[in-house]
Amino acid sequence: MALELKSVGKRVEGVTHIHPTDLTLEPGSFNVLLGTTLAGKTTLMQLMAGLERPTEGEIHFDGRDVTGVSVQKRNVSMVYQQFINYPNFSVYDNIASPLKLARMAKAEIDRRVHEMAELMRLTPFLKRRPSELSGGQQQRTAMARALVKDANLVLLDEPLANLDFKLREELRDELPKLFADRNCIAVYATTEPMEALLFGGNTATLHEGRVTQFGPTMEIYKWPIDLVSAQVFSEPPMNEAPVQKAGRRFSLGDLAWDADPALDDMPDGEYRLGIRPHRVTIEPRGDQPVAVTGAVKIAELSGSESTVHFVLQGNDWVSLSHGVHDFEIGAPATFHVDMSRAMYFDADGHMAGAAGDRAG
Repeated sequence: MALELKSVGKRVEGVTHIHPTDLTLEPGSFNVLLGTTLAGKTTLMQLMAGLERPTEGEIHFDGRDVTGVSVQKRNVSMVYQQFINYPNFSVYDNIASPLKLARMAKAEIDRRVHEMAELMRLTPFLKRRPSELSGGQQQRTAMARALVKDANLVLLDEPLANLDFKLREELRDELPKLFADRNCIAVYATTEPMEALLFGGNTATLHEGRVTQFGPTMEIYKWPIDLVSAQVFSEPPMNEAPVQKAGRRFSLGDLAWDADPALDDMPDGEYRLGIRPHRVTIEPRGDQPVAVTGAVKIAELSGSESTVHFVLQGNDWVSLSHGVHDFEIGAPATFHVDMSRAMYFDADGHMAGAAGDRAG
């Protein structure tokens, strides 16, 4: 029951929303669409569901062309960022609604509703209406309704974005477990790289309506094929700077460091260095810490982490370190860059090399 997008594209009034996309999602897989707001995640999901028809290309499910098949004729469920429940229905009836539409037997409906309510920790609230629930309970109800009918394709469009931190953490832990024993295809859209890493599975990075890379999540994170994919998979934003390679040495202005042996085959020349903020720390960390000095612009203290924005030889960089540290705005500060985790991109933005198997 694989879902295949074959050169699927979407244009609206001459504006491209989704560039021609080839993507295959396997049954039983958990897939994340990762990208900023307006990257095309929702549009791509609507195309998968049949809520939108592609301008070009075909969508196949289980080997059958379903490009022109309406969502009502597909076995699809969708959960949105906003809580969408029937306000005049009880929690029980909300969960049962797709089963009733399918004219399922009453005893089977009752069994499935109670089973799903137990799984989603909603059993004590089955007689309540959505207005009597907390935000997290309302979203659990919406998710229970989407999951109860055993859809072949379940689409979750940033379903946790409007929840408070504690509820988000709880549901993040639960979601992969909910799909572990199902043979459906799950697709989860998010703007947060951390969610993709927590869920595992596969990730597609999206940028301006284009899928830049797709594959196992950790592989995409560690080995982005280009600078755009690396940028999408970095929060705070990836640190970048133009560097030069000459023999076994890299240089950034008057700063220089040894190249990793894995990069010996990279030709000499100009590249763009990319390194994630958690590899730029206040204390030396990693296998190849290189000390740099930059003027502090902003210091954000979260209680357990210090995020510091600074200028390094004309480039805006970010450091992310454990613990709370004091900084004087405008004053120079020393940071340590773990160059054993550095990535290098060529003039076209393609990955030119990374330090062994330790990128990311």
